[in-house]
Amino acid sequence: MTALFASLMQHRRSMTRLAYPPAPILSKIILGVLVFTESVVSVFWIYTLSGLGEGYAYMAVAPYLYIIVSYTSLLIFYRYQRYEYFTFIQLLMLLVMPFFMQWMIGGLEASSGIAIWAILSPVGALLIVGYRQSLPWFALFILLAGISWQLNSAFESNVLPIPAYLRSIYFALNILGTVVILYGVMSLFQSQKELAMTSLDEERKKSDKLLLNILPESIAKKLRDNDFNTAKNHVAVTIMFVDMVNFTGISSGMTASEVVGMLNQVFTKFDDLTEKYGLEKIKTIGDAYMVAGGVPEARTDHAEAIIKMALEIQDVLAEVSISTGKDIQMRIGINSGPVIAGVIGHSKFSYDLWGDTVNLASRMEQYGLPGKIQVSEATYLLLKNKYKFEMRDEIELMGKVKVRPYVLKEVISM
Repeated sequence: MTALFASLMQHRRSMTRLAYPPAPILSKIILGVLVFTESVVSVFWIYTLSGLGEGYAYMAVAPYLYIIVSYTSLLIFYRYQRYEYFTFIQLLMLLVMPFFMQWMIGGLEASSGIAIWAILSPVGALLIVGYRQSLPWFALFILLAGISWQLNSAFESNVLPIPAYLRSIYFALNILGTVVILYGVMSLFQSQKELAMTSLDEERKKSDKLLLNILPESIAKKLRDNDFNTAKNHVAVTIMFVDMVNFTGISSGMTASEVVGMLNQVFTKFDDLTEKYGLEKIKTIGDAYMVAGGVPEARTDHAEAIIKMALEIQDVLAEVSISTGKDIQMRIGINSGPVIAGVIGHSKFSYDLWGDTVNLASRMEQYGLPGKIQVSEATYLLLKNKYKFEMRDEIELMGKVKVRPYVLKEVISM
């Protein structure tokens, strides 16, 4: 018993050292219900035992002490905001007071098993401070119950006669009272748990939706399953860069909110096209937009899907130009080939692509013509049977590398 008390005291001291956070509202409500009901029952015990005569008054010492200690600790709690002390004292009083009363009244039979009220202590600890911290309270309850059982005959030797009607009332109160209180607090806890689980499920859905807005579905699923090995080689991918022409000139004279609103209008429509053609938006960089086909899931028509989106971009820009009164044009560059794809970052992670294919797609946009769709030779070879292109002069890139770009002229067949 000494060891168990030491464990409980160690728990109380640890709560003090850890800068115990404000208790959840539910824990305060549960503890408040237990304290209030136990106080009402204590008043009933004091009244009934004192009414039997002076010889029975000492039996009411335990409930008297419970009320005094409980409400003194309550005043201390409100004065110093030390909820952990109040919780510890209440759980301790809920545990030991019923056993002491049973011993003073004269054992199990005479008290009609009044010690059953002590079960409110470990159950209350379970609901208020959690599973692990409730174990010492439950162990102490078992120990006190064992002592009561073993020494019951000694307690009965000092029993004063309790009227049969009062024993019957005690029996009903002890059984029904504890059952009703336990069911009440457990129902309250369960109802709040269900609300919390519903709220948690809603938040999980929101986070999943947000994750899918940031990452491809297959990559998001791997991360949810704690599989962080997202790097993968893709042998056949088409990448498109779209960049606004003369962005500085267009945005001059516009407020910050107007500039952001214009870009949001353009890129939102691009997002709709990305979803329409089953492509993967990689990122936006200022007034540039990057999208890819064939990642993270391979597809044979990656180049065709990208070019279809590029063609519709022209219509989108015409609509936005009319609505904003700005002549908005874009350079579009496309390239096809192998890439490495994966997630980088920890707190602000992103799905990105790397490799020469990405760099060349960017150069196709950089050296492109306003309002035109420019593709690399690799993309041209994939689409030449369905689209007509015009060959341009070779472009010399850094490192003395020369590449041959092609500009889309018309659709041959769909």
